[in-house]
Formats: sequence, C-alpha cells, structure tokens
Amino acid sequence: MIKSTIAEYIKQENLANTNETLIVGLSGGADSVALLLVLNELGYKCAAAHCNFHLRGEESNRDQKFAEELCHNYHIPIYIEHFDTTEYAVQNRISIEMAARDLRYSWFDKLVVEGKGDKIAIAHHRDDNIETLILNLARGTGLKGLTGIQPINGHIIRPILSISRQEVETYLKDKNQPYVTDSTNLEDEFARNKVRLNIIPALEQINTACQKNIQNTITYLNQVQLVYKKAIEEATSRVLKNNQIDIRLLFGEVSPQTLLYEICYPLGFNSAQIEDLFNTLESTESKIFFSEGYKILRNRGKLHIEPLKEVDTLEQRLPQISINYQDIDTQFQIPRDKNLACFDADLIDKDNLEFNKWQDGDYFVPYGMKGRKNISDFFIDNKYSAAQKESQWLLKHNSDIIWVVGKRIDNRFCITKATKRAIIIRILN
Repeated sequence: MIKSTIAEYIKQENLANTNETLIVGLSGGADSVALLLVLNELGYKCAAAHCNFHLRGEESNRDQKFAEELCHNYHIPIYIEHFDTTEYAVQNRISIEMAARDLRYSWFDKLVVEGKGDKIAIAHHRDDNIETLILNLARGTGLKGLTGIQPINGHIIRPILSISRQEVETYLKDKNQPYVTDSTNLEDEFARNKVRLNIIPALEQINTACQKNIQNTITYLNQVQLVYKKAIEEATSRVLKNNQIDIRLLFGEVSPQTLLYEICYPLGFNSAQIEDLFNTLESTESKIFFSEGYKILRNRGKLHIEPLKEVDTLEQRLPQISINYQDIDTQFQIPRDKNLACFDADLIDKDNLEFNKWQDGDYFVPYGMKGRKNISDFFIDNKYSAAQKESQWLLKHNSDIIWVVGKRIDNRFCITKATKRAIIIRILN
C-alpha cells in the first residue's frame, strides 16, 4: 500500500525519474529507513547520506553504525560526514537545532554539486507537515506559512510527504525491518517535540481525524496560494515601476498593506518594519527603512527601493566604542574630536549605555543650553536630509539621550567645574 502511494505521489508531483540517482538523507530513524527502502524497491538508483552531528555521545555513533550496516545489507552506497555542531552554533550564534540544519543542507548541496547524485530525498512525512503548520501558526505567519512543507525545493525532494508516521512504522514492522530512535524525540524540550507529544494528542481528543483534516486544509491552501500569488503579481505590476511604488496606486488596491508586505518581505524587511512603513505612507515627512540588502525611501508620493551600497551598510552597523576614565586636574582638556564625547563619570553608569535610532518624541538638552529640544527639531535646525536622519545614532543612558553621536552631547551630563572624573567614550568604527 505505502509503495504504491509513494509511487503515485512522485508521479503526481513530478519529483523524480528512474534515470536519476537519489541520495536519501539517512538518519537511521523510521522515516528515513522506510524512504530508502521504498525508493530502492521502486527501482530508483539510490545512495544514502548520513550526518554524524556528535550531539548525543555514543548514541550518535550507534546511528552511524546502523546506517552503514543497513546500506551494506542492501548494497547501497553511503556517504558519511562528521560535524562539530556545537562549535558551529557558537561561532554563528544560532541554536543547535538550526546549526544542524544548516550543516546538513550545505553538505547535501555539496554532494549534488560534486555529482554524487541528481537529487536529495528527505524523509519529511505528513506528520512533519502538520507540525510545521502548527508551529508557523504559533509563531505568526502569512498564507505561505500555512501551506506547510513543499514537496520540491530546488534539488531537494520529499517523496513521503503524503504518508503518515503510523503508515511508515507499519511498513517497517511488516518487513521486520528495525530502525533507531533518537532519544531527544521523546523529550518535549524542543518546540516541535512539544507539538508532537502534547498538542496533536490534545487535538485528536477533539477530533480523531484532525491530522487528516489538517493535511486536507494544507492541500487546499496550496491551491489558494497559486491564486493569491497570481493576484499579487498582477497588483505589483500595477503599483511598482522602475523600483518605485506609487503610494496613490497602492491605496487603490484591495488590500494595500498586504500588497506592501508581499513586495517588501522578500527584500528582507520584517513584519514590524513593513507595518511601520505602511503607517508612515500618509505622512509628508521623508523617511528611510533599511533591511540587510535594501533601503526604502518614502518621498513625494513614492517609495523608492534601492539595493544597499557599502556606505549604507556602514551607516546601519551598530557603533563599537571604547570607554576610558580620567581624573580631572588643571591639565585636563576636552579633546576636539567628533568621534569622542566626555561626560561626568559620576553621572554615567557604563552598563546602562545603549545606541538607538531616533523616534518621534525623543529629546535632549543640547550642550550650552538649559531647555530641552526635540531631536526632530535638532535635525531641522541642522538641515538633516532624510538619509542623515535615519543613519544618525543616539547614545542613551537609561532613558536619557546623552549624545547625538558626532554632533552634540547633553548639557545635563557634561563636565563642569565640580566634575572630579571624566568618562571618555570613543567611536571606533
């Protein structure tokens, strides 16, 4: 039963043909073992790829040994790769789970590039798809996040996406084929395990057919996504020309904010940024928004989209500073350097310093003055352009702005005749 279902799914989704070599990601778990054996039985030229992440001590070595013996028994070639997953996670400041994913897929890409196989077959099944949908719902998502795991992504294919975990285990039981179990899958420390072990069983108490119903919904939403994508493409062509969004035309569309999201999100802008951008569309003041690769300038009824230049990237980089202390004596002089600021050390706790960009309502007391001044007015007085406003850093101490970096310090924290020790802050980059 499972073999014919998978064969039909591969044909329906046009995943592979029998002339191609399929490299199966083989963890040793039930799903990957079943995928390898079914593809082999269906006549595909198969190889296996096993990742040893060295995260579970002897259990990791057990999994590798099992994978090697399985492939030996079925005369299937296998590739093994070892990773220092913990070190990679530390160096890249990401979770262990994300590190393992990055390492795994990078190696899979390498195998294809080196000609070891034509496609990588991953053993995601129906239950994984449902768990992904629930996780996306919990984290917040658009329509695309509700369409679940896709059967094809470049040279990655997922031939058993229509098969349940129970069907996989039944198939292996009927063949009397053992597999290994990752002990961490039985713990609810990770978000996906929480969904699998707690949330889905609770949903099944409401409706025993919930998983089948959710999968049917995913299938339906994938069809809806095709209609939605076409509508977005047509609307985008109406409002976006020469890398400029016409704000008047944007507001003439059925859902301006949704369309703006679909245009900007692929450029690296997050949901909060896009919401802020949308909320400024009817303002008369120019404003710039940055993602890692692009900037959007709102000016004169248009949103101008431009790739970032190196200078833009430098402007967005968080300032790096050095902090020194110096006793005040008759020889002390405040250095004349725009990248350096001196304050009364008794008024500043270095652990409470942070850099921010300006927001409406921000103010400070400019050096040499007694009354406070809005940052926006300071920008106007100093003839700041829209780009200069968005690239200007402010140094805050607790909730107070103490330095418009490179321009003016706050009079409340400056060095006076009563100051005994200075704190000297220098911008390094």
